[in-house]
Amino acid sequence: MKRLTLIAAAALSLTACQNDHLADSSTPFEMKSTSAEYLTASSLPVTTVSGAITSNTTWSGVVELDGTVTVKNGAILTIQPGTFIKAKPNASGEGSGILVITKSAKINAVGTEAQPIVFTSYRLLDGEETTTATPGDFGGVILLGDAPTNVPFTTTIEGLSGDDYYFGGTNPAHSAGTMKYVRIEFAGYDFVGANSGNEVNALSLGGVGNGTTLDHIQVSYGQDDSFEFFGGTVNASNLVSFAAEDDNFDFDNGYTGTITCALSLADYKSAHTVSGGSPDSNGIELDNNAGGTATSLITNPVINNLTIIGARNGVAGQGLAYENGIHIRRNGKLTLNNAVVTGYPVGIKVEGTGSELSSASNLSSILVHGFGTSVTGTGTAGIPAANLLTGTLASLWGMSQPFFNEGPWNVSPRNCGNFQGIWTKYDFSVQE
Repeated sequence: MKRLTLIAAAALSLTACQNDHLADSSTPFEMKSTSAEYLTASSLPVTTVSGAITSNTTWSGVVELDGTVTVKNGAILTIQPGTFIKAKPNASGEGSGILVITKSAKINAVGTEAQPIVFTSYRLLDGEETTTATPGDFGGVILLGDAPTNVPFTTTIEGLSGDDYYFGGTNPAHSAGTMKYVRIEFAGYDFVGANSGNEVNALSLGGVGNGTTLDHIQVSYGQDDSFEFFGGTVNASNLVSFAAEDDNFDFDNGYTGTITCALSLADYKSAHTVSGGSPDSNGIELDNNAGGTATSLITNPVINNLTIIGARNGVAGQGLAYENGIHIRRNGKLTLNNAVVTGYPVGIKVEGTGSELSSASNLSSILVHGFGTSVTGTGTAGIPAANLLTGTLASLWGMSQPFFNEGPWNVSPRNCGNFQGIWTKYDFSVQE
C-alpha cells in the first residue's frame, strides 16, 4: 500500500489545533480571509499528486491535485480525517484539480465531526491571513459507477472525455465506497467558459449505486452546481448546499435514489448564474434527460426532510437573484416528503409534458412560499392551500431565523443533520 506520510509532530499539531478551533468555532461562513485552521494546515508539507492512481493509496495532511487525478483499476483511495486537499492553480489562477473515482475504484474518505476531510481553495492554504477564496479555486470531486441510468453506458461524465470517465450500467448495488464528514468548498471548473455545459460540479455522481455511503457532506460556494446526480441509485443523508452559484441539487439521467435530511441555504451576496439575461439558480433542478424525452427509466428521486432557504426579501439583488425553489421539468418526477421551501420567486414549478410532483409524495407535509407564485404544475394541486404562501414572507414555518443574510441563523427545528454542528466548522449564529 502506498502512503503519504507527514512528519508526526506536525500532524499531531494540526490535529490539536483543529480540535481546539472547531470546538470553539464562532466564525460565520463567508468569503473571507484565512482562519486559524487553514493557517495551521498551510505550514505543513504538501504532497502533490497527478495522473492515475492504480493501487491502494492513503492520503493525509495536505495534498495538492495537479490536474485531473483518476483512481482506477480497482484501487481504493483512503483519505484520513483532517486531511486538506487543494488544487494546483493553472496559469490563469483557476484551480483545475479534479479527483475522479472511476467505475472500478473506490474512495474511503471518512472524516469525523471534529476532523472533517476538506477539499478547499489553494488560496486559503497559502499562509497569508489576508487571502480570500474564490469559487472555482478547486476543481471538484467525481464518483462514477455502473448503476442504471437512462443514457448509453458509453456516456462520459460532464466535463471530461475518454473511456475512463464512462458511467452507468446494470448494477444498482454498485459501491463507490464511502464519503462521510466531508466539506467541499470553492469548487467547480468550466473547461470552455461560463455555462458552456462542459462544467465540473463540486460533487458529481454518475451512475453511482446504493452500495455507496454518502453522509454529512457540505458543499459551499460552488461555481456551478453543489451536488449533481447523473442517474444511479445512490442514497445520501445529511447534505448541506450553501451559496451555490447555480443549482444546489441537480438530478437527471434516471436518478432514483433516496436523500434523507438535506439543506439548501442561500447567501444572496454570492455569485448567481444567469441564462438569457434571467436568473437561473434553483434550490433543485430536475430533468429526466437533456432532451426531455420519455424513457423506460425516469428520473424520480425520493427526498425526505428537505429544507430550501433562499432570501427573505424578494427584491433586486436578493430574492430576485434566484429562479425556483424546486424546478421539475423535461419529463422528470420528484417524490417529496416533509419539505419546507421559501425565499424564491417561485416555490415549486412543474413544467412540461410528463413532468410531475409525484402522487406518492406526502403532499400535506409540504410547506411552500414563493414571492410571486407558491406552486404551479402537475401534482402540486394536492398541496393544501393552508400550506402555501406568496408575497412578503409572513411565516417562518416554525423555524427560528432561517435566512443566512438576516442576522443570527438558526434553522431549528429543521436541523436534522446537525447543520450547526462542529462538522460544518461554521457557527452561523454569530455575525460580524
